[in-house]
Amino acid sequence: MFNTIANKKIAILGFAFKKDTGDTRETPAIDVCKGLLGDKAHLSIYDPQVTEDQIQRDLTMSKFDWDHPVHLQPLSPGTVKQVSVVWDAYSAVKDAHGLCILTEWDEFRTLDFQKIYNNMQKPAFVFDGRNIINVEKLREIGFIVYSIGKPLDAWIKDMPAVA
Repeated sequence: MFNTIANKKIAILGFAFKKDTGDTRETPAIDVCKGLLGDKAHLSIYDPQVTEDQIQRDLTMSKFDWDHPVHLQPLSPGTVKQVSVVWDAYSAVKDAHGLCILTEWDEFRTLDFQKIYNNMQKPAFVFDGRNIINVEKLREIGFIVYSIGKPLDAWIKDMPAVA
């Protein structure tokens, strides 16, 4: 994303460890979100089952506290001001610079990606961390796509290396 995500909005679709659950224990989304926050991104998170309280709790607790039962976790987790939790995917991606798919929810496979592209900042980036989207279709729409285990977008591949 042109070497910086500071002050850019990144939409996160999926926070749970896997689809059809609200379980966030050991979800890769925590580390991904903490990394993005560490680089000063603003996150808009949507997950069909994970509550805002759970997301804030996971993003403010230290890694070793996550695995403790709730009654042994800190009583008052802080809130991360750079995070907003929304209740549908289209709200999450509105005006976003990038989109990260971090849980393989079935509903993410059937989203109207043309509508999403039209409502995002350009260039619009997609990172598919679960390999659930049609990469070629998204590239035809105009997205710059990174997908686990698939070739890089030609636009990225032809860029000179940064020293």
